[in-house]
Amino acid sequence: MAKSPNQKLKLLRLRDILLNRTDEAHPMTTQQLIDALDQYGICAERKSIYSDLEELEFYGLDIIKTGGRKNQGYYVGARDFELAELKLLVDAVSASKFISESKTRQLIEKLSALTTKYDARQLNRQVFVANRNKTVNEQVLYQIDAIHAAMQQNRMISFQYMEWNATKRLVLRKDGALYRMSPKALIWDDENYYLIAWDSEAQICKHFRVDKIKNITVLDDPAENPGIEIDAASYSRRMFGMFDGKLTDVTIRCPIGMVGILIDRFGKDITIRADGLNHCLVRTQVAVSTQFFGWLCGLGSGFTITSPAEVSEAYRAHLRSVLEQYGEQGTD
Repeated sequence: MAKSPNQKLKLLRLRDILLNRTDEAHPMTTQQLIDALDQYGICAERKSIYSDLEELEFYGLDIIKTGGRKNQGYYVGARDFELAELKLLVDAVSASKFISESKTRQLIEKLSALTTKYDARQLNRQVFVANRNKTVNEQVLYQIDAIHAAMQQNRMISFQYMEWNATKRLVLRKDGALYRMSPKALIWDDENYYLIAWDSEAQICKHFRVDKIKNITVLDDPAENPGIEIDAASYSRRMFGMFDGKLTDVTIRCPIGMVGILIDRFGKDITIRADGLNHCLVRTQVAVSTQFFGWLCGLGSGFTITSPAEVSEAYRAHLRSVLEQYGEQGTD
């Protein structure tokens, strides 16, 4: 049999066919593999298919043989990603606010290519992208990449920052002035990516939503390192909505049966001690802010701040100010 012009691609095409069209429920016979290759203009004989399958097995493809002699079929068993893992990744991508709708669909299409055409249908059926609260910034993934590069190279970055206005449009802050910062960490919190950066002028760390950053540039200037090391996991536990606040050791009194809420939020490193038969005192470090007070208020009347006194009083003042907005006079 004369070789076809595409014969050099035979092994690669065969691998793609097996990965895309076969699984335990859909094995392909030798003849079906020959027919599939023919669709690509590649001629094949049974003997060559057998040797090709052996080559692919040697390469590392998990090819499973099934059926009897007359109806023998082949399919790919173990894969780099299981269907359950791909579903998890698809859910994470589709739920992420910082990824735009069009980029979400592109990423899901790429994830779907990692499984068979049959399982890809399941991935597409579980996707609900329309009408989700997604960023309109199409460059966000490239900005994340630039920030990582700046941190690896220990360099400063410059960028413009945007905010929403009353007409539901993103506009530049400070008339488009450039922010010059030393990036310290990227944190994913509440489905958004945040840049934690050192502001040398203010001498503090500031937070920026990455999807609101525009025209980012990695500068030649070395980043300033004031001895700040950020543990992203513990940092995000202490912050609420990534709002700045003074880090303070706070003690919260709550019912014993509800201490799990505080463990889920702050982790197992918190200090817990009994306070009577039905309550306990939980001590942890918190970035004290109105966001923290709002979160605590949402837990109900069973949670109270017992120390320090200034944080407890600040919480009372916060509650009084909320009541006053509704014509109510707050009382202790």
